[in-house]
Amino acid sequence: MALELRPNCEWCDRNLPPHATDARICSYECTFCADCVEQHLHNVCPNCGGGFTPRPIRPATEWRPGLSLAKRPPSAKRVHVSYNTREIATFAERLRGIPPEKR
Repeated sequence: MALELRPNCEWCDRNLPPHATDARICSYECTFCADCVEQHLHNVCPNCGGGFTPRPIRPATEWRPGLSLAKRPPSAKRVHVSYNTREIATFAERLRGIPPEKR
């Protein structure tokens, strides 16, 4: 199963095309831009509490049969975080001092 490659930051709604090097995901594929992860979320996913990692870039060229952006296109469904800024800030403050691998 391929990553969904969501098209936007769930916080600021910035476009994050498949080749975006500033896209960050958690283990559930919640997707945010690097700026929001660093400045607002403090490396705490507001949905699951996990940390973030750079989202991999899916190859545009079909180097192997069936494996490329053309064969496995990114999602077009825009997703937005379902918590308000106060809830997210409180949640992030509670978890940000705990390394992601110990949460």
